[in-house]
Amino acid sequence: MKNYIKELRSKFKKHEIDGYVIPKNDDYFTEYSKLNRLEVISNFSGSAGLAIILKNKNYLFTDGRYTIQSKIESGKNFKIYGFEKLINCSLFKNLTLGIDPKLFTNTQIKNYFLKHNKIKYVEKNLIDEIKKQKEHTSIPFFSLDKNIVGESINSKLNKIIKYLKKNKCDYIFISAPENVAWTLNVRGGDGPNSPIPNLRLIVSKSKKILLISNLKKCKQLLKNKIIKKDEFLDVNTLPSKMLHLKGKNFIVDDKSCSIYYENLIKSKFKIIKREDPIYLLKAIKNKIEIKNMINAHILDGVALTKFLFWIKKINKKKITEVEAAKKLEYFRKLNKNFLYPSFDTIAGSGKNGAIVHYRAKKRNCRTINKKDILLCDSGGQYKYGTTDVTRTICFSKQKQKIKNIFTKVLKGHIAVATTDINKDDTGKKIDKRARKFLNESNLDYAHGTGHGVGFFLNVHEGPQSITKINTVKIREGMILSNEPGYYKTNEYGIRIENLVYVKKINKKLLFKNLTMAPIENDLINFDLLTVNEKNYLFKYHLEVYSSISKYLNLNEKNWLATFI
Repeated sequence: MKNYIKELRSKFKKHEIDGYVIPKNDDYFTEYSKLNRLEVISNFSGSAGLAIILKNKNYLFTDGRYTIQSKIESGKNFKIYGFEKLINCSLFKNLTLGIDPKLFTNTQIKNYFLKHNKIKYVEKNLIDEIKKQKEHTSIPFFSLDKNIVGESINSKLNKIIKYLKKNKCDYIFISAPENVAWTLNVRGGDGPNSPIPNLRLIVSKSKKILLISNLKKCKQLLKNKIIKKDEFLDVNTLPSKMLHLKGKNFIVDDKSCSIYYENLIKSKFKIIKREDPIYLLKAIKNKIEIKNMINAHILDGVALTKFLFWIKKINKKKITEVEAAKKLEYFRKLNKNFLYPSFDTIAGSGKNGAIVHYRAKKRNCRTINKKDILLCDSGGQYKYGTTDVTRTICFSKQKQKIKNIFTKVLKGHIAVATTDINKDDTGKKIDKRARKFLNESNLDYAHGTGHGVGFFLNVHEGPQSITKINTVKIREGMILSNEPGYYKTNEYGIRIENLVYVKKINKKLLFKNLTMAPIENDLINFDLLTVNEKNYLFKYHLEVYSSISKYLNLNEKNWLATFI
């Protein structure tokens, strides 16, 4: 790692820069990328981060999920700060920072660096010059039938055209791959844990489309006439072809349209809006998508319940965190509709559970001790649906203090699940409900309570989320996670996570659980639960039993029945 930093600094003079900025994202701005430039330079392996290498100092910025992990992985060589310190960054001043214009948006650069420093575009990525990035083979893009996604391409394009006409605009440049995937009902394999196809798309107000990608990956789409030959644009011939388009203006998105592409569009067209409407359109799932997600969660609940029974009641050997994660994947793989994990499984026992996004590796993982509590956060990509679930479990009687904290986390989880969304209609309002019982004891957690989830796409998708700041209105059809927690550094971590969807019942908007797996009874102090909370838990476990018991063997079934 040190050698790479030294090598990077040796390039500063040639490019006339005082520092270089390395984000986690690739040029498609996806959360989980197969590229690892940030890890190359900083050793930090988390999903959210940004490094700045200066002539004599190094900075790493990340969020509350990675406070402990970043110190372990990068603390020797980097000063570590929260992302909030990036806003109008004043940790250093009057410097010229080099950036790869394909990896940043204009909004990011303006918010982070332009108040106190200058930016210089360096066209060739300097990390790639130091360490050539591995070429990843990717499966060809494939299309999904209307009976899987519930809406035709034509219907989706009509919604986009309506938005263009309303905003008096000629074109929209859809730069987020997940939004192109939604629009054209296609998927691929460009992400390590999601069926993301790396595509960009131009849609005109006259409903003409230009799909920008790699021809090799699009052959199946052309063969099946999902797109026509004249609707395909090879990414390498993009500039000349784009500049031949007729019209005056474009909509681009400031979350995923890079400086490179924005400057290209600006050289001929006027940019009139910086918001991709597809984020919101995609967030509101239709009845078919919800139905498929329910089915995927039943399959996932069976696998997780089998694992929980196995690790608590059957397994007598001492196993490591890695072995636990592999066993859970084994149970998921028993179902032919399971494709791969929706993210790397987090199996943190004892003090590792306090590292919010901990990744157990063979060389450094712990053996799970009978006295430990184990936090297991995992998920799957299924035909057709995306899952994400966390359970915290124990193997022996725990201290009353731990049980009390687990119960307060559970009370917050139940408070979210039973929200009257007509009244508390934004993530910001719901987040307060989740933290209430912990806050009463001056306890809290440094991550959001919930994130949006894609349909057979990314496990983290907006614009909705349950956080202290999110003000997006929660609507029928949205899917979110419900995952309050508590983490005691060097001791343990607790998190309880279900995915929920929003359903309208008698004009009331309510959350319905998608996740079907038992919540650890042995960690609950039932004296701290109200009658309503006990009733909720009973009904939830009854629903779990009704949904998945027929797929369990007799011993598993009998064990699950003890939760009712």
